[in-house]
Amino acid sequence: MSPNAPAARGRACARRAGAPSRALSRGLSLVELMVGITVGLFVVAAASVTMTGQLSENRQLMLDTQLQQDLRAAADIVTRELRRIGTMQNAISAVATPGAAAAPNPFSTVTITSAGPAADIEFSYHRRGAEVGPWRFVLQNGVIRTRSVGSSTLQDLTDGNVMRVTRFEVNETASTPVRVPCPRLCPDGSVDCWPEVRVREYEVILEAEARNDSRVRRTLRSVVRPRNDLVTFQAGGSPAQACPA
Repeated sequence: MSPNAPAARGRACARRAGAPSRALSRGLSLVELMVGITVGLFVVAAASVTMTGQLSENRQLMLDTQLQQDLRAAADIVTRELRRIGTMQNAISAVATPGAAAAPNPFSTVTITSAGPAADIEFSYHRRGAEVGPWRFVLQNGVIRTRSVGSSTLQDLTDGNVMRVTRFEVNETASTPVRVPCPRLCPDGSVDCWPEVRVREYEVILEAEARNDSRVRRTLRSVVRPRNDLVTFQAGGSPAQACPA
């Protein structure tokens, strides 16, 4: 046996005994650690962008919902009031009798003093007691204002802190008057003095944007027809009567 054999076997045993300790001491290198951190940052950034987008969409949806609800509430009030144009409690006075002439309806007048995106409409109707108007809706500084019952001043109908009304328009739809048949002809033998009845119809347009986000905009259109049609007495013979006496 070679004299160096025991030393070689010792070195081989030492190498086999030291192999596990070297394997357990291995870990991540600096490059691997930097790659892991970079991937984690990308994941966090993507999650942050997604969350920010969802919060922005949720805020915009809430503004849109509130704007639409407030705009519809204002439109409902305007159309409800316009539907009452011409209402009079003592309506029997507008009917001619053998002993009394028919009286014109004093609440049938509607005045739209400003056409276009900033309407100013004034009208009357008999609600109760001495509450006869005139009632009014007008757009001022992005807020629709109204003259309500028991008040001589204008009050805000829409909340300027929630929305800014950019368009308030009231247009009367043209209609052809129809003559009301009378039992007698006019003194000149024509029908020119017979009264006329006309159906009135108004288109209400409201457009507004959210006060905190001008990108949120809504437009609402509604058509309203007053319950009382407009009856016009014609001159000739008996101008204060519905039909010639």
